[in-house]
Amino acid sequence: MLIMELLLPFIGSLLLIICVMISVAFLTLLERKVLGYIQIRKGPNKVGLMGIPQPFCDAIKLFTKEQTYPVVSNYFPYYFSPVFSLFLSLLIWLCAPYLIKLFSFNLGALFFLCCTSLGVYTVMIAGWSSNSNYALLGGLRAVAQTISYEVSLALILLSLIFLVGDYNLMNFFVYQKYLWFIIFMFPLAMVWFASSLAETNRTPFDFAEGESELVSGFNVEYGSGGFALIFLAEYASILFMSFLFVVLFLGSDINSIMFFVKLMLISFMFIWVRGTLPRFRYDKLMYLAWKSFLPFSLNYLIFFICLKILILSMLL
Repeated sequence: MLIMELLLPFIGSLLLIICVMISVAFLTLLERKVLGYIQIRKGPNKVGLMGIPQPFCDAIKLFTKEQTYPVVSNYFPYYFSPVFSLFLSLLIWLCAPYLIKLFSFNLGALFFLCCTSLGVYTVMIAGWSSNSNYALLGGLRAVAQTISYEVSLALILLSLIFLVGDYNLMNFFVYQKYLWFIIFMFPLAMVWFASSLAETNRTPFDFAEGESELVSGFNVEYGSGGFALIFLAEYASILFMSFLFVVLFLGSDINSIMFFVKLMLISFMFIWVRGTLPRFRYDKLMYLAWKSFLPFSLNYLIFFICLKILILSMLL
């Protein structure tokens, strides 16, 4: 019995990781196709049928290339930060609210916040250990940006937790059975979406990878496998943030097909934003975080706390 209790979560986690990795592969293909059509050109369409096996060809190409590393780099942090980055991006998926109780997470929301705050270190160490000025600048920007937007993400999540009254993400499905939260929290949902873009270093907040001024930012010295791991970690995070948006604001049963349709729609919005908007200026990015999103999410948090107290006093 004990062996089964240990074996089932292990097999479940393995299946989850495989599914996430395949999803990430096809998300990259979707992005290249969508950006192609936005720019009035074809995306990848030569490999196989309509370019469908393209992500796998890219993976084979990247992982079979020769691994190089700068002579002046700090080797072990440089080598292991992409691995740790991907590990965190996959670990965060364990708090997904499955009905089969793969892992019973009564504090799923807190686990999410812990994992996202740990993600800062991987980018910072990758930038610093490369021993390149471009990489260091990219790493510093990413750290400042991620910490700034985590504040508003945490406050919005707290607002929702006060409303639901539990850290367990499963309750968000129960409470949104008849009315989605996005209907009466539309501004909050949009701020969450914008903060998610900043948190995952996506356009228009992709300063950590600013090609125009930092060559490629914190990952400038990475090639072959190291670059592929950073790339996979970023897209796994995008997929998880889309997943979380659906759980928090577009509540639907995770076993229904509609849940995955919504997930695909939000992932598409990440790509659509990239194809539409130019990069922000860095001071404007910080202004948006501290002077706009922070007061907004704080006001909402106070409102929900007062609402909860009012409801409880009426019930008592």
